[in-house]
Order: sequence, then C-alpha cells, then structure tokens
Amino acid sequence: MTSIDHPERVLAVLLSAAAGYVDAVGFLASGGYFMSFMSGNSTRLGVGLAGGSAAAAIAGGLILLFVAGVTAGSLIGRVARARRRACVLATIAALLALAALLGDAGRLWPACAVMAIAMGMENTVFEQDGEVRIGLTYMTGRLVKVGQRLAAALAGEDRWSWLPHVLLWSGLIAGGAAGAASFAAWRLDALWLVASGMAVLAVLMLVGPLRARESRT
Repeated sequence: MTSIDHPERVLAVLLSAAAGYVDAVGFLASGGYFMSFMSGNSTRLGVGLAGGSAAAAIAGGLILLFVAGVTAGSLIGRVARARRRACVLATIAALLALAALLGDAGRLWPACAVMAIAMGMENTVFEQDGEVRIGLTYMTGRLVKVGQRLAAALAGEDRWSWLPHVLLWSGLIAGGAAGAASFAAWRLDALWLVASGMAVLAVLMLVGPLRARESRT
C-alpha cells in the first residue's frame, strides 16, 4: 500500500469501501453471513461443523463461491490484458446488478451467492504477475501493518507509513456503515448504488484519467 501512487491509493480505498458496503448489505440480508470477509465465514464454518448445523453448509458455500470469483477475475485479467481492470470492474458491476434483481425477485440466497462471487473478483483488481498486491476485502493483515508501521514511527523511522493502511481500513468501515444505512432504506435494492459506482470506475479505466494507469498494469 505504501509503494503505490496517490491515484491508486484512492482507487484502493474506494474499492475497500465498496467491499464493506456489499458485506454489510449481505450480512444484514442473510442474517449474519459475510459476502467479502471470508475469515468470518471460516469461523462460522468451523462452529457449524462442530455443532452439526446448516450454518456450516452456508458458510462453506459462500467461501467456495468467493474463491470461484477470485479465479474468474484472474482468468478475465489473463484474457483482457491491458484492459484487465476495466473488464473486471464491469463484470463486478453486472454481478451486483444481477444480485439486486435477484433480491427484487425474492431470491435471497442466489443474490448472496452472486455477491460473494463479485467480492472474490474484486480482489483481483490489483493483481500483477499472478499476485494480488493489495487485498481489498480482508483487514486483519492491514491492521497488523498499522501496528508494525506505528512501531517503526516510534523508533524514529517513517512517521506516516501507517496512514495508508489506516485509510484502507477506514474505507471498509465507512462502506459498511453506508451499506447498513442503505439496506435499512432499500433492502437489496441498495446494491444498485454500488453497482453503478463500479460501472463508473470501469468507464474511467477506459476513457478517463485512469486509462494510462490501466494500460501499465
């Protein structure tokens, strides 16, 4: 996070906020399952297995769908090459729109499945040479970085290297708050807002100021 330039940091924070938004909507709609935070679903899987409850199947299914989304995003990137980010973001926008439509049709769990795929795919936006440079939907490692960078600052090294990690974490929290408020007002139709945002980012990758950056990744 500290090795990328300012526009990419802004993009990372926006995408982290989108992940928090979708996670909050999915969490509230599903009664406590996560669409982007697979550590939480892994804990639910373990608890469900111990208790022999259906929660294990639901959590395990969401985890598999999330991994499928990562795989799909990576494959799209291999095909799209220079337009990788635009294609991945456009696909995420389409998936979130589909999830909203499924919600309108009363198909909660199919909508959650599509959200999990979309959030897995989001983590490939910053993929380079087959490796993810910035994880957008999981923050435990990011908070570890905050602690390490604070220790470095206290030791007289870079005073502000912890800040980008805090901003990324804050983006997730802000997105989660916005997602919760939007779900209270619009239920799964709240997904139309984040789907539109993803579509706008995809267009900017093709014709806007982010186009040059897209071609270099």
